[in-house]
Amino acid sequence: MSDAQPTASERDTWQLVQEVLEQSQDILKELQTYTGASDAIRLAISNPKDETYQEQAWQAVCPIVAKLKRFYEFSLKLEQVIPELLQVLCSNDMKPEEHLETQQALFKQFAEILDFVLKFDELKMTNPAIQNDFSYYRRTLSRRKMANEDEIQSGEVEVTNEMANRMSLFYAQATPMLKTLSDVTTHFVSQHKELPVEQTTDCLSTMANICRIMIGNHEYSSRFKNEETKFFCLRVMVGVIILYDHVHPVGAFVKTSGIEVKHSVKVLKDQDPVKVEGLLNALRYTTKHLQDESTPRTIKTLLA
Repeated sequence: MSDAQPTASERDTWQLVQEVLEQSQDILKELQTYTGASDAIRLAISNPKDETYQEQAWQAVCPIVAKLKRFYEFSLKLEQVIPELLQVLCSNDMKPEEHLETQQALFKQFAEILDFVLKFDELKMTNPAIQNDFSYYRRTLSRRKMANEDEIQSGEVEVTNEMANRMSLFYAQATPMLKTLSDVTTHFVSQHKELPVEQTTDCLSTMANICRIMIGNHEYSSRFKNEETKFFCLRVMVGVIILYDHVHPVGAFVKTSGIEVKHSVKVLKDQDPVKVEGLLNALRYTTKHLQDESTPRTIKTLLA
């Protein structure tokens, strides 16, 4: 699948998604090097009467919030292209297995989106400065607005109040990109009444099982050129389990779901614990049905 090329009929969708995906690596790099403005903010809060410290903190936090705005706007781009991708990958004219066999270039893109989403959210979860910087920005923005309406309206601010409210909802999520992806996929299924929900969920379960087999089966995993390929497969596997759990009425954990969740979790637990803790947490905290009565106790115990 690694060098799969889109067919003529897939090219438009592929191109659309590719343009968004090409930006994803820059977004991750920016998030990896995110340092925040904690020191400047601390000084400003400790010295509320000192205008110099207030101004320094504001100047430090504005470019950071501009960066957070870029991340948020990227999630909106994903929101636009994912339905286009699902429309082709889950259409009714083929069985999910046939889709997977014949549309490898598009499935690779879907896998790359999942990989990005889980990487982004893990970086966000482990960086409390993001929430702190943004909260400080919003508080200061309100204060400055009250103190000097003209200055604020002259285009001085990078992020308006309305935009800040939308961003606030996004960053309040533990895993904002995954929430975006789950919401878009759920919306796609509810919008397309002509498609049986199984058309989408079978697609997801097939992907999850392929990833699990590629990692769990030594014959396949021994062919991986580097460890990153293995972790790519693990992130995709976890991503599709979570999506399935949000989209399917009874979720991913019941025996009839078509995903071998117990084996998938065991495959995760066979890896270096430090490297997969974020993925296990994603299954623990961002799935919808884990705590349901119908979820087998063995799975709850494995993820406890």
